[in-house]
Amino acid sequence: MLMRISDAFTVLVLGLCAAVHTGKVNKHKPWIETSYHGVITENTHVVLLDPPLVALDKDAPVPYAGEICAFNIHGLEAPFEAVVLNGTSGEGQLRARGLVDCELQKEYTFIIQAHDCGSGPGGTEGKKSHKAVVHIQVNDVNEFAPVFREARYRAAVTEGKIYDSILQVEATDQDCSPQYSQICNYQITTADSPFAIDRNGNIRNTEKLSYERQQQYEIQVTAWDCGQKRALVSAPVRIDVKPVCKPGWQGWNKRVDYEPGTGSKQLFPKMHLETCGGPLSSVRTTVELQTSHIGKGCDRETYSEKSLQKLCGASSGSTDLLPAPGATTNWTASLVTDSGRDSDLIFRFDGRQAAKVPDWLVPQNLTDQFTIATWMKHGPSPGLRAEKETLLCNSDKTEMNRHHYSLYVHNCRLVFLLRRDFTQVDTFRPAEYHWKLEQICDKEWHYYVINVEFPVVTLYVDGVTYDPYLVTDDWPIHPSQIDVQLTVGACWQGGEVAKPRFTQYFRGSLSGLTIRPGKIESQKVISCLQACKEGLDINSLESLDKNIKFHFNPAQSILVMEGEDLENINAAVVKVSYINSRQFPTPGIRRVHISTTVQCFGEDTCLSIPDIDAVVMVLQPSEPRITIAGVEQLRRPAVDLSGSSGLDLFQDLHIASTVTRTDSAARYAGAYAGGVLEEIIHNLDYCDILVLGEELRPEAESLQLDRSSLLGMHLDATNSTSGMSIYGVDSMSNYEHVIRQVRYHHWLPATLTQRRFRLTCSELNGRYTSNEFKLEIGVLHDSEAGEHVNYMVAPPQYMQMVHRPSSLQHSLYPGHSSGVPSAATVVIVMCIAALVVVVVLGIYRIHLTHQQEAKLVETTKEADVAWDDSALSITVNPMENLTQPQASEEEEASEEDEEEDEEEDDDEEEDEDDITSAESDDSEEEVDVQLPRIHQPSKRGNNLDKATISY
Repeated sequence: MLMRISDAFTVLVLGLCAAVHTGKVNKHKPWIETSYHGVITENTHVVLLDPPLVALDKDAPVPYAGEICAFNIHGLEAPFEAVVLNGTSGEGQLRARGLVDCELQKEYTFIIQAHDCGSGPGGTEGKKSHKAVVHIQVNDVNEFAPVFREARYRAAVTEGKIYDSILQVEATDQDCSPQYSQICNYQITTADSPFAIDRNGNIRNTEKLSYERQQQYEIQVTAWDCGQKRALVSAPVRIDVKPVCKPGWQGWNKRVDYEPGTGSKQLFPKMHLETCGGPLSSVRTTVELQTSHIGKGCDRETYSEKSLQKLCGASSGSTDLLPAPGATTNWTASLVTDSGRDSDLIFRFDGRQAAKVPDWLVPQNLTDQFTIATWMKHGPSPGLRAEKETLLCNSDKTEMNRHHYSLYVHNCRLVFLLRRDFTQVDTFRPAEYHWKLEQICDKEWHYYVINVEFPVVTLYVDGVTYDPYLVTDDWPIHPSQIDVQLTVGACWQGGEVAKPRFTQYFRGSLSGLTIRPGKIESQKVISCLQACKEGLDINSLESLDKNIKFHFNPAQSILVMEGEDLENINAAVVKVSYINSRQFPTPGIRRVHISTTVQCFGEDTCLSIPDIDAVVMVLQPSEPRITIAGVEQLRRPAVDLSGSSGLDLFQDLHIASTVTRTDSAARYAGAYAGGVLEEIIHNLDYCDILVLGEELRPEAESLQLDRSSLLGMHLDATNSTSGMSIYGVDSMSNYEHVIRQVRYHHWLPATLTQRRFRLTCSELNGRYTSNEFKLEIGVLHDSEAGEHVNYMVAPPQYMQMVHRPSSLQHSLYPGHSSGVPSAATVVIVMCIAALVVVVVLGIYRIHLTHQQEAKLVETTKEADVAWDDSALSITVNPMENLTQPQASEEEEASEEDEEEDEEEDDDEEEDEDDITSAESDDSEEEVDVQLPRIHQPSKRGNNLDKATISY
């Protein structure tokens, strides 16, 4: 560098000398470097150049000609200027005219020239240097923070998987340099999240996610550039967790409410099978309605066995071996009963109970044809060596231990033993019949019927026939004089032991065990006896695809559907419905179980479809209020009771039933506010006429009913000194007709003053009972016939006094004449006064009776009873005509009081409309007829002898 300066100085001196010598000025041009490189930091003004900006001129030290006056920049777009710091030395500086932004332009290139000052002060004849190229680089400043490309990020993952990268977030920086514009780090700022992020913004999960635990995650992500400047705003990232595609049923509800009386209701209207796209060859679905907790495994009508047999047209003459315990059926009193299931009488045997059937009840004429039927619920026997469990056994009472016939369970096999008596041929005969069935030990209720047409024995289980898989022959039993003992729940071992005892106890439940000698039941009757009132159904069966195969079991509690096309199977399952045809179904839950098997091409099973369980909730039905209305008091002469026809007790009887209709939501919540009373028609199953007070004396009185009045009906009747029972499932109108025929006879009426009866009726074996209708009979003897008012109770507004004819007045009571002696006049006046007292007392008694009858009038109005007042008659004492006008005034006053009492009684009846079932027990002292009340199911108070009836 020093060499250059010295050389330049030498050239300058020589030039000046030459100029002086020749006389010329500004002979040389300025000299600068050919190229410059500069650096400027944005937001500053001075450019650092390499080499420095210096211009030399050989004319120096000549003033002006050897001085530098300017540096000119060519290129107006360049935001720079060059200034002369020292004109003599030629030093200059490059500056920015304004702030330079690296983000706008990182480099600049332009031309620069140096100008000397010329030959004089005016700058004339100035010279320019050659053009030099200037390259300037703008240095960056970290002024911008990272910014994410998207305001929000969202991704979805499938549960149970670990992902290498769920999604990638990306941030940018507006700085121009690689140092400040590059993103060097990302970070998740949300604490305790199961996610991580790498330097490139890839987010992954650190653990397996569960849809059931959490279905969505929201995390925050931030970024840093390489200058350690952090993003001002974090980016939210939402990650949805999707359940893994699991084969199974989708779109079904766990609970379906069923409103009684609505017919068939779809169970799964939106259900479909998800197979995750796998190719299928066939699908088999089984829908099972589980009702083992309802009565005998189904919501059947809980009528008595005899009533059901009549309804189904069964042969008469069957013997009920497990009747309800009572005065004449006390052999079942020691057994454990379970009648808490809608009044279904069930006997439970735990291996310690048994009953002896009385000899008088045991059928003695078992021929080659007879039928044994029972409901049975039985499970596997405990222990490895299971013993015989006897349902029914007829064995020797003493001396020996021969079993004549028996029905028992052994190792889940049903065995029927029948030992025939020895006749003329001493040969082997069929003696044991064996059936091995799953139903015997499945802990469910089934209906078993054994039809014997010796030597053929057929078993019916739920209406399906089964032939025995094994028949064992044996010798006939030789005749003997040993009495036999029929037992239920075990077998009686009377001989060959030190002490007679029961053995081979039964463990399970039985109901309706009957034996019918001389006849066998048809399959139609058997199917009717076990028919179920509820079950599964298919809506619009004709719309099912022809390729869908379906099958119901006999009870319609199991439905199996099979098809090759998934779409057709889904369409078929949607049509599966629940139906309950009972008028008053048992409320509560019914469990529904669905199992499915899927087969793929070339494989046995390719998908495992989980079973599903749902419930059908049968809502509480509207409970009926059975009302009995009619005459509550009868007063008859004694001769009417002892006559040939007797006294008709319930000639004006009327039976009606009403329910309170309300919306289903209110009924389900137990509220009946604002309900509408509506009369309905349904059956009854028994009506009892009970004698209140002392029982009937057979030698003097009885209740009678003609057998002809029962013809053509499903009714029967029994009679005893406690009263009469009419039973059987039949309509209310038929019960009305029969009860109206009941007559009361008394052959010694002189010994009787009154009799009181109570009538109650029932539906569904006591589940719904009527009000207690009480009838009082007053007997008028000859001494009272001329003094007492004889009447029939009728609506008060129809009651009219029937006076004697005018001719009778004149014949019994001649007109007064002026010639009557004074003593006779006094007697007549005294008689008149006595008669006034008698009449007042009679009217007062009528007034009291009228009050009692006012409520009856309203009840009969509701039941639309058409009263016949043609037979209404009131006999008045003939002496009543001699009463004075004041008697008529008393009568008018009493009639006004009666009208006021009627209005009060009407108000009382309106208040009684809301009587609940808890208030329905009437005392025997009550006289007024109550409005219809709902009785809770209860056992019948008196057990009448139904073995015989006298007509």
